[in-house]
Amino acid sequence: MSKTRNHTNAIVNAGLAANVVLAGLKTSIGILGHSPALLADGINSASDVSYYVVVKIFMKLAGKPPDQEHPYGHTQLETIAALVVGSFIVATAVAIFFDAVNKVYDYFTGTSTFAGAENIALWVALLTIVLKIILTIATRRIGRRAHNAAILALAHDHRNDVISATGAAVGISLGLIGYHFADPLVGGLVAFMVLRTGIQILRDASAELMDAVPSQELEGQVRAVASGIAGIRAVEEVHAHRFGPYLILNVQIGVDGTISVAEGDAISSRVETLLRTSIPMVIRSYVHYHPAVEHTHPS
Repeated sequence: MSKTRNHTNAIVNAGLAANVVLAGLKTSIGILGHSPALLADGINSASDVSYYVVVKIFMKLAGKPPDQEHPYGHTQLETIAALVVGSFIVATAVAIFFDAVNKVYDYFTGTSTFAGAENIALWVALLTIVLKIILTIATRRIGRRAHNAAILALAHDHRNDVISATGAAVGISLGLIGYHFADPLVGGLVAFMVLRTGIQILRDASAELMDAVPSQELEGQVRAVASGIAGIRAVEEVHAHRFGPYLILNVQIGVDGTISVAEGDAISSRVETLLRTSIPMVIRSYVHYHPAVEHTHPS
Protein backbone atom coordinates (compact mmCIF):
# COMPACT_ATOMS: atom_id res chain seq x y z
CA MET A 1 0.00 0.00 0.00
CA SER A 2 2.88 2.38 0.77
CA LYS A 3 4.29 1.81 -2.73
CA THR A 4 0.92 2.67 -4.28
CA ARG A 5 0.67 5.80 -2.16
CA ASN A 6 4.17 6.83 -3.27
CA HIS A 7 3.05 6.49 -6.89
CA THR A 8 -0.07 8.57 -6.27
CA ASN A 9 1.96 11.28 -4.52
CA ALA A 10 4.47 11.30 -7.39
CA ILE A 11 1.79 11.73 -10.07
CA VAL A 12 0.11 14.51 -8.08
CA ASN A 13 3.45 16.31 -7.76
CA ALA A 14 4.14 15.88 -11.49
CA GLY A 15 0.72 17.25 -12.39
CA LEU A 16 1.11 20.17 -9.99
CA ALA A 17 4.51 21.11 -11.46
CA ALA A 18 3.16 20.89 -15.02
CA ASN A 19 0.15 23.04 -14.19
CA VAL A 20 2.26 25.71 -12.47
CA VAL A 21 4.44 26.02 -15.59
CA LEU A 22 1.50 25.91 -18.01
CA ALA A 23 -0.59 28.38 -16.02
CA GLY A 24 2.18 30.97 -16.12
CA LEU A 25 3.06 30.29 -19.75
CA LYS A 26 -0.48 30.25 -21.16
CA THR A 27 -1.66 33.26 -19.16
CA SER A 28 1.29 35.43 -20.14
CA ILE A 29 1.31 34.34 -23.81
CA GLY A 30 -2.48 34.61 -23.92
CA ILE A 31 -2.19 38.27 -22.92
CA LEU A 32 0.93 39.16 -24.93
CA GLY A 33 -0.12 37.00 -27.91
CA HIS A 34 -3.68 38.40 -27.95
CA SER A 35 -5.46 35.02 -27.69
CA PRO A 36 -8.66 34.90 -25.58
CA ALA A 37 -8.83 31.10 -25.99
CA LEU A 38 -5.29 30.58 -24.68
CA LEU A 39 -5.85 33.08 -21.88
CA ALA A 40 -9.01 31.22 -20.83
CA ASP A 41 -7.04 27.96 -20.93
CA GLY A 42 -4.37 29.61 -18.79
CA ILE A 43 -7.01 30.58 -16.23
CA ASN A 44 -8.18 26.97 -16.31
CA SER A 45 -4.62 25.81 -15.54
CA ALA A 46 -4.35 28.37 -12.71
CA SER A 47 -7.47 26.86 -11.14
CA ASP A 48 -5.87 23.41 -11.65
CA VAL A 49 -2.99 24.53 -9.46
CA SER A 50 -5.32 25.55 -6.65
CA TYR A 51 -7.20 22.26 -6.51
CA TYR A 52 -4.04 20.20 -6.93
CA VAL A 53 -2.96 21.79 -3.68
CA VAL A 54 -6.34 20.81 -2.20
CA VAL A 55 -5.92 17.20 -3.36
CA LYS A 56 -2.40 16.99 -1.89
CA ILE A 57 -3.69 18.22 1.48
CA PHE A 58 -6.64 15.79 1.49
CA MET A 59 -4.49 12.84 0.42
CA LYS A 60 -2.02 13.53 3.22
CA LEU A 61 -4.88 13.61 5.73
CA ALA A 62 -6.37 10.44 4.21
CA GLY A 63 -3.15 8.57 4.99
CA LYS A 64 -3.56 9.05 8.76
CA PRO A 65 -4.02 5.77 10.68
CA PRO A 66 -7.36 4.85 12.30
CA ASP A 67 -8.20 6.40 15.66
CA GLN A 68 -11.04 6.21 18.18
CA GLU A 69 -13.21 8.66 16.27
CA HIS A 70 -12.39 7.13 12.87
CA PRO A 71 -11.98 3.38 13.41
CA TYR A 72 -11.98 2.71 9.65
CA GLY A 73 -9.32 5.31 8.93
CA HIS A 74 -9.55 8.57 6.99
CA THR A 75 -9.58 7.30 3.39
CA GLN A 76 -12.99 8.87 2.66
CA LEU A 77 -11.16 12.18 2.52
CA GLU A 78 -9.97 11.06 -0.94
CA THR A 79 -13.59 11.01 -2.09
CA ILE A 80 -14.18 14.43 -0.53
CA ALA A 81 -11.16 15.66 -2.49
CA ALA A 82 -12.83 14.38 -5.67
CA LEU A 83 -15.90 16.47 -4.77
CA VAL A 84 -13.69 19.54 -4.39
CA VAL A 85 -12.02 18.88 -7.77
CA GLY A 86 -15.40 18.40 -9.46
CA SER A 87 -16.70 21.65 -7.97
CA PHE A 88 -13.65 23.56 -9.23
CA ILE A 89 -14.08 22.08 -12.72
CA VAL A 90 -17.76 23.11 -12.87
CA ALA A 91 -17.03 26.64 -11.63
CA THR A 92 -14.15 27.08 -14.10
CA ALA A 93 -16.25 25.81 -17.03
CA VAL A 94 -19.06 28.27 -16.26
CA ALA A 95 -16.61 31.19 -15.98
CA ILE A 96 -14.86 30.32 -19.28
CA PHE A 97 -18.20 29.98 -21.08
CA PHE A 98 -19.58 33.37 -20.07
CA ASP A 99 -16.26 35.07 -20.82
CA ALA A 100 -16.32 33.55 -24.32
CA VAL A 101 -19.94 34.61 -24.88
CA ASN A 102 -19.08 38.21 -23.97
CA LYS A 103 -16.11 38.28 -26.36
CA VAL A 104 -18.11 36.83 -29.27
CA TYR A 105 -20.93 39.30 -28.61
CA ASP A 106 -18.49 42.24 -28.57
CA TYR A 107 -16.98 41.02 -31.85
CA PHE A 108 -20.27 40.82 -33.74
CA THR A 109 -21.59 44.11 -32.34
CA GLY A 110 -18.43 45.86 -33.45
CA THR A 111 -17.32 46.87 -29.95
CA SER A 112 -14.30 44.53 -30.01
CA THR A 113 -10.96 45.41 -31.56
CA PHE A 114 -9.68 41.82 -31.51
CA ALA A 115 -7.60 41.13 -34.63
CA GLY A 116 -6.35 37.58 -34.06
CA ALA A 117 -3.60 35.92 -32.04
CA GLU A 118 0.15 35.63 -32.56
CA ASN A 119 1.81 32.45 -33.84
CA ILE A 120 3.47 31.76 -30.48
CA ALA A 121 0.03 31.25 -28.93
CA LEU A 122 -0.55 28.30 -31.27
CA TRP A 123 2.78 26.69 -30.32
CA VAL A 124 1.98 26.99 -26.60
CA ALA A 125 -1.41 25.33 -27.19
CA LEU A 126 0.24 22.46 -29.07
CA LEU A 127 2.81 22.01 -26.28
CA THR A 128 -0.03 21.81 -23.76
CA ILE A 129 -1.77 19.09 -25.80
CA VAL A 130 1.32 16.86 -25.87
CA LEU A 131 2.13 17.29 -22.18
CA LYS A 132 -1.44 16.75 -21.03
CA ILE A 133 -1.89 13.57 -23.10
CA ILE A 134 1.14 12.09 -21.31
CA LEU A 135 -0.21 13.13 -17.89
CA THR A 136 -3.71 11.80 -18.68
CA ILE A 137 -2.40 8.32 -19.50
CA ALA A 138 -0.05 8.13 -16.50
CA THR A 139 -2.55 9.54 -13.99
CA ARG A 140 -5.41 7.30 -15.14
CA ARG A 141 -3.19 4.21 -14.92
CA ILE A 142 -2.11 4.98 -11.36
CA GLY A 143 -5.63 6.03 -10.29
CA ARG A 144 -7.15 2.76 -11.52
CA ARG A 145 -4.40 0.71 -9.91
CA ALA A 146 -4.93 2.47 -6.57
CA HIS A 147 -8.75 2.69 -6.91
CA ASN A 148 -8.33 6.33 -5.88
CA ALA A 149 -11.27 8.62 -6.75
CA ALA A 150 -9.23 11.80 -6.31
CA ILE A 151 -6.47 10.64 -8.69
CA LEU A 152 -9.04 9.50 -11.26
CA ALA A 153 -10.67 12.93 -10.98
CA LEU A 154 -7.32 14.52 -11.77
CA ALA A 155 -6.97 12.21 -14.78
CA HIS A 156 -10.35 13.47 -16.00
CA ASP A 157 -9.11 17.01 -15.53
CA HIS A 158 -5.95 16.32 -17.57
CA ARG A 159 -8.16 14.94 -20.32
CA ASN A 160 -10.26 18.10 -20.15
CA ASP A 161 -7.09 20.13 -20.53
CA VAL A 162 -6.29 18.18 -23.71
CA ILE A 163 -9.75 19.05 -25.05
CA SER A 164 -9.57 22.71 -24.06
CA ALA A 165 -6.03 23.09 -25.45
CA THR A 166 -7.13 21.42 -28.69
CA GLY A 167 -10.03 23.83 -28.89
CA ALA A 168 -7.69 26.74 -28.25
CA ALA A 169 -5.35 25.51 -31.00
CA VAL A 170 -8.24 25.23 -33.46
CA GLY A 171 -9.57 28.66 -32.54
CA ILE A 172 -6.14 30.27 -32.79
CA SER A 173 -5.53 28.60 -36.16
CA LEU A 174 -8.85 29.86 -37.54
CA GLY A 175 -8.08 33.31 -36.19
CA LEU A 176 -4.70 33.32 -37.93
CA ILE A 177 -6.38 32.76 -41.31
CA GLY A 178 -8.93 35.52 -40.75
CA TYR A 179 -11.82 34.05 -38.72
CA HIS A 180 -11.09 36.10 -35.62
CA PHE A 181 -14.36 35.27 -33.83
CA ALA A 182 -13.38 31.56 -33.76
CA ASP A 183 -10.80 32.08 -31.00
CA PRO A 184 -13.28 32.99 -28.22
CA LEU A 185 -16.11 30.94 -29.75
CA VAL A 186 -14.20 27.64 -29.49
CA GLY A 187 -13.35 28.44 -25.88
CA GLY A 188 -17.07 28.65 -25.10
CA LEU A 189 -17.82 25.32 -26.82
CA VAL A 190 -15.03 23.57 -24.95
CA ALA A 191 -16.45 24.88 -21.67
CA PHE A 192 -19.56 22.71 -22.19
CA MET A 193 -17.43 19.56 -22.42
CA VAL A 194 -15.45 20.53 -19.33
CA LEU A 195 -18.72 21.18 -17.47
CA ARG A 196 -20.01 17.69 -18.33
CA THR A 197 -16.92 16.02 -16.88
CA GLY A 198 -17.12 18.10 -13.70
CA ILE A 199 -20.73 17.05 -13.16
CA GLN A 200 -19.80 13.38 -13.72
CA ILE A 201 -17.04 13.60 -11.10
CA LEU A 202 -19.50 15.13 -8.62
CA ARG A 203 -22.02 12.35 -9.30
CA ASP A 204 -19.47 9.54 -8.84
CA ALA A 205 -18.00 11.00 -5.64
CA SER A 206 -21.46 11.69 -4.19
CA ALA A 207 -22.52 8.09 -4.89
CA GLU A 208 -19.50 6.83 -2.90
CA LEU A 209 -20.24 9.11 0.06
CA MET A 210 -23.94 8.16 0.02
CA ASP A 211 -23.13 4.41 0.13
CA ALA A 212 -24.74 3.56 -3.19
CA VAL A 213 -25.91 -0.05 -3.36
CA PRO A 214 -23.19 -2.51 -4.42
CA SER A 215 -22.93 -3.17 -8.12
CA GLN A 216 -24.22 -6.42 -9.57
CA GLU A 217 -20.62 -7.40 -10.23
CA LEU A 218 -19.63 -7.01 -6.56
CA GLU A 219 -22.74 -8.81 -5.32
CA GLY A 220 -22.03 -11.62 -7.78
CA GLN A 221 -18.47 -11.93 -6.44
CA VAL A 222 -19.78 -12.18 -2.85
CA ARG A 223 -22.32 -14.84 -3.78
CA ALA A 224 -19.71 -16.80 -5.74
CA VAL A 225 -17.35 -16.85 -2.75
CA ALA A 226 -20.10 -17.89 -0.33
CA SER A 227 -21.50 -20.59 -2.61
CA GLY A 228 -18.28 -22.57 -2.30
CA ILE A 229 -18.54 -22.90 1.49
CA ALA A 230 -20.24 -25.95 2.95
CA GLY A 231 -23.16 -25.26 5.30
CA ILE A 232 -24.52 -22.13 3.63
CA ARG A 233 -28.07 -22.53 2.35
CA ALA A 234 -28.63 -18.97 1.13
CA VAL A 235 -26.94 -15.59 0.76
CA GLU A 236 -29.82 -13.31 1.70
CA GLU A 237 -28.42 -9.77 1.82
CA VAL A 238 -25.25 -8.05 0.61
CA HIS A 239 -24.39 -4.49 1.68
CA ALA A 240 -21.17 -2.58 0.98
CA HIS A 241 -19.80 0.60 2.52
CA ARG A 242 -17.04 2.60 0.89
CA PHE A 243 -14.17 4.14 2.81
CA GLY A 244 -12.20 5.94 0.12
CA PRO A 245 -11.05 3.27 -2.32
CA TYR A 246 -11.75 0.44 0.14
CA LEU A 247 -14.86 -1.63 0.87
CA ILE A 248 -16.43 -2.99 4.04
CA LEU A 249 -18.98 -5.75 3.46
CA ASN A 250 -22.01 -6.69 5.55
CA VAL A 251 -23.47 -10.01 4.47
CA GLN A 252 -26.39 -12.03 5.81
CA ILE A 253 -26.44 -15.78 5.24
CA GLY A 254 -28.85 -18.56 6.04
CA VAL A 255 -27.61 -21.83 7.56
CA ASP A 256 -29.14 -25.06 8.81
CA GLY A 257 -31.12 -24.20 11.94
CA THR A 258 -30.20 -27.45 13.68
CA ILE A 259 -26.44 -26.80 13.86
CA SER A 260 -24.77 -25.44 16.99
CA VAL A 261 -23.86 -21.79 17.57
CA ALA A 262 -20.17 -22.70 17.34
CA GLU A 263 -20.69 -24.37 13.95
CA GLY A 264 -22.58 -21.34 12.65
CA ASP A 265 -19.83 -19.05 13.92
CA ALA A 266 -17.19 -21.17 12.17
CA ILE A 267 -19.08 -20.92 8.87
CA SER A 268 -19.46 -17.12 9.11
CA SER A 269 -15.76 -16.75 10.01
CA ARG A 270 -14.76 -18.73 6.91
CA VAL A 271 -16.95 -16.45 4.76
CA GLU A 272 -15.41 -13.32 6.31
CA THR A 273 -11.87 -14.54 5.69
CA LEU A 274 -12.56 -15.57 2.09
CA LEU A 275 -14.28 -12.28 1.26
CA ARG A 276 -11.27 -10.29 2.51
CA THR A 277 -8.77 -12.43 0.63
CA SER A 278 -10.75 -13.02 -2.57
CA ILE A 279 -12.25 -9.64 -3.46
CA PRO A 280 -9.88 -6.70 -4.16
CA MET A 281 -10.08 -3.61 -1.92
CA VAL A 282 -12.18 -5.34 0.80
CA ILE A 283 -10.53 -4.49 4.11
CA ARG A 284 -13.22 -5.83 6.46
CA SER A 285 -16.25 -8.08 6.23
CA TYR A 286 -19.00 -8.86 8.70
CA VAL A 287 -21.21 -11.91 8.24
CA HIS A 288 -24.44 -12.44 10.18
CA TYR A 289 -25.94 -15.93 10.16
CA HIS A 290 -29.35 -17.23 11.16
CA PRO A 291 -31.52 -20.26 10.37
CA ALA A 292 -32.45 -20.36 6.70
CA VAL A 293 -36.14 -19.99 6.03
CA GLU A 294 -37.57 -23.13 4.43
CA HIS A 295 -40.23 -22.30 1.86
CA THR A 296 -42.91 -24.96 1.48
CA HIS A 297 -45.45 -25.04 -1.32
CA PRO A 298 -48.80 -26.85 -1.19
CA SER A 299 -49.04 -29.82 -3.54
